[in-house]
Order: sequence, then structure tokens, then C-alpha cells
Amino acid sequence: MADDPMWCVVMFDLPVGTKKQRREATRFRNLLLDEGYWRAQYSVYVRYSPTVAGENRRVNAIKANLPAGGEVRILYVTDREWARTLCFQNEAPVKVEKEPQQLTIF
Repeated sequence: MADDPMWCVVMFDLPVGTKKQRREATRFRNLLLDEGYWRAQYSVYVRYSPTVAGENRRVNAIKANLPAGGEVRILYVTDREWARTLCFQNEAPVKVEKEPQQLTIF
């Protein structure tokens, strides 16, 4: 990974045939939300990273918490590539999310 800003895309398939599996799938999605990802689609979560620092920790957390029988793919996309994403909803184009604004804490 370069030192450029990146978008981390997490795509996954999880078993949900039993109540326990559904509970584990929900726990996994909540972990992604707690790690700062937001839901782009039902099984696709995205996180903007201005630096790559800390990405190994997040990947390890995802691996450690993946439910049994689940499959996950993690893809890193440059900010420039993300800006070229095409997104449609009900056949109408939708604006792609831009990088979040930095928070200033005094």
C-alpha cells in the first residue's frame, strides 16, 4: 500500500441459516461499523483512510472476528479510483461519496 489516501472496501458472504449464524453476522457487521466503516451495500462496507497507518490492525480484527463459514475480501482503492466509481439506484445515477472532512479537535 502506498502512503496515499485509500478507500478500504470489505466485501463478505456470511452464513445466516440459523439463529446463531444470524447473530454472528450481525455482530460482524457491528464490528465493521465500530471500526469506522459504513455500509455501501448489504454485504459491502467502506472506510476512507487518509493514511495507511492502522490498516493492519483493522485487517487482523476482521480476520479474528469472521464468523465460521464466512468469506471476506478486502480491497484497497485509491481516492482517484473511488472518485470514478459509477453508482446507480433505480436506474438513476447517484453521486459517489466523497472523502470525509477532517475533524478539528481543540
